[in-house]
Amino acid sequence: MTTTEESPARPALASLRQARERFLTGRPLPDGVPDEVVAAWRRARFFGVPHDLKEPAEPVPPVESALLTAARPVLERLAPALPSGQSSLVLTDERLRVLWSAGSTPGDEKCRDLSEQEVGHNSAALALRTRRRAEVHGPEHFLDLWQDVSAVSVPVLAPENGQVLGTVTVASGLCTGCTPHPGAALAEATATAVEAELLTRSRTAERALLDAYQRAAARPGAAVVALDLDGRNRLLSGAAAGMLSPGAVEALERTAAVSDSDRDRDRTGQDQVQDQVQDQVQDLAGSAGDLMTSARDLTGSGSDLTRSRSGRERARSGREETRSGREAPAAETYGSGSARNGTGAAAYDLELPDGAGTARVTPVRHQGAVIGVVAVVEPPVGGAARPQVEQPRVALAGRSVPWRHATTLATELARSREPLLLTGERGTGKTALARELMSARGEPDPLVVDAAEGPVGELGRWARELAAEDRVLLLRHAERLAQPDVAGLNSLLDEHPDAPLLVTYTPGTPPGPCLQRLLDTLAARSVTLPALRERPDDIRKLLPELAPKPAPGRPPLTWTLDALRALERHPWPGNVTELAHLVRALAEQRRAAGPVRRAELPDAVREGPAARQLSPMEHAERTAILEALRRHGGNKARAAAALGIARATLYRKLRGYRT
Repeated sequence: MTTTEESPARPALASLRQARERFLTGRPLPDGVPDEVVAAWRRARFFGVPHDLKEPAEPVPPVESALLTAARPVLERLAPALPSGQSSLVLTDERLRVLWSAGSTPGDEKCRDLSEQEVGHNSAALALRTRRRAEVHGPEHFLDLWQDVSAVSVPVLAPENGQVLGTVTVASGLCTGCTPHPGAALAEATATAVEAELLTRSRTAERALLDAYQRAAARPGAAVVALDLDGRNRLLSGAAAGMLSPGAVEALERTAAVSDSDRDRDRTGQDQVQDQVQDQVQDLAGSAGDLMTSARDLTGSGSDLTRSRSGRERARSGREETRSGREAPAAETYGSGSARNGTGAAAYDLELPDGAGTARVTPVRHQGAVIGVVAVVEPPVGGAARPQVEQPRVALAGRSVPWRHATTLATELARSREPLLLTGERGTGKTALARELMSARGEPDPLVVDAAEGPVGELGRWARELAAEDRVLLLRHAERLAQPDVAGLNSLLDEHPDAPLLVTYTPGTPPGPCLQRLLDTLAARSVTLPALRERPDDIRKLLPELAPKPAPGRPPLTWTLDALRALERHPWPGNVTELAHLVRALAEQRRAAGPVRRAELPDAVREGPAARQLSPMEHAERTAILEALRRHGGNKARAAAALGIARATLYRKLRGYRT
């Protein structure tokens, strides 16, 4: 929507006209000329715009666009409301090309492009730049032929994302009162009506896509995905959310983005498009990108429909596997005009990455144009046992704000060889970060001393010898240091405050006076690592780093959207270490093919944390119910029968654990 704002006060037109003449002749300007007007005149001179434009510009043919199609009936209906005499109503696109005009004002036949590069300062260019109503009067214009013209322009915004699509301008003879322009209300009403028409047409296309999705999802348990061509809408059934990995969803998004003209080629051309899509799938198979938002919007594995709006920027990672698209034998389309009629927009099969199965992709048509696709996914048949794989490596992946803040600060402090303290809950990656900092600095491997394994001994002597050898001492679990060791470390720092020392500390019980003194000494050069529950956005980055390297010929471990959502909601008391153990156990023990599903996760992760503190009896009940559900594959009726309770009772107890 557009908003009406009170225009700022302007200087008298006579004095402004004199100022413009002085500007054109290169003389100094008087005081009181608005800075924005002077800047606009200077831009026009920089662009080489002649103020005495005489020759008509080359005619620019009207550009047929969705904006003009939607606006034409509105403009034709409102044009009779123009005041009699010299007045006009003009529509431009986002490049300020005139798409439609009615009425008559000076310069109409010469100015079919209202950009500042062509005609200098004007209300349409100002409205486009400021995204709100703008007025320009008489001598504020740069062109001579507009010195007796006043104009008001209002931007037309896309109803879906607020992007400026163009402008509506009402021009008339010079208004002596300047503001507000008498045509301001008409310009506002026209822009609002055009935006409403755009919204109506957009909703009609969305309805066609939704209808096609509902027809495909009518079969119980069908895994269906619907995507539009411009990436604004995505619909997933509950079965699809539980089956597809982010890489598979991204492959479908990419094939939906293939233009209608590409689909309307002959059979050979379509095969080439399929090959291109499959090549792109290889690049996108391991990326999660912005699917975080979509995954969080999912209502769970039992949900029927999920809708999200998100951008289309994606992180990419390479893949070695090859995929092949297959032309479907039958021509199918959804929506109006579904017969081929020479368009060639036929359904086709697409093999999805991550072993997610095969998708039957069918274009959706509306008013003769392809507006999106509906994909019905069939799971892979069978699955081979996963061989034993090597152990995972430690990962420090993450892009969340808390993690980037901590690691950036640690990197800055680690540039010096002075002592550094890393604190955080157990399993947050303190030791891994310490090793990474030393590696980035080009240091040799540090000497690691773990206070949790027993008394440290002569810590001061070790630190002095390591300093002579140009090595760093990494002291783990400082909270477990014995009293003599803490005293020795304090003495060392008193004598050598710049000792090459890295210390990790896990807060717990209140420290004693001696340990507190040590922490206070190191506080000025300390970094606290965030817990994993404080940076759930990083879980998708951590998973591929924590996963073991697959055996030759085997795909890497991937995850369905439902499984990722469950991982992101888990509190992870053991932080990254706990997540690494889970990933390693799944990689070594699972026998199913394809992405890891939510049902394969441990009960505590799959069901999510209880929303309130449970009593010991409730804990026992919940554990028994979850075990019964696991034994019966999630079938609540069978689980209730095995527990000897009614199914309604089981549902009530599960709801009670979450309230």
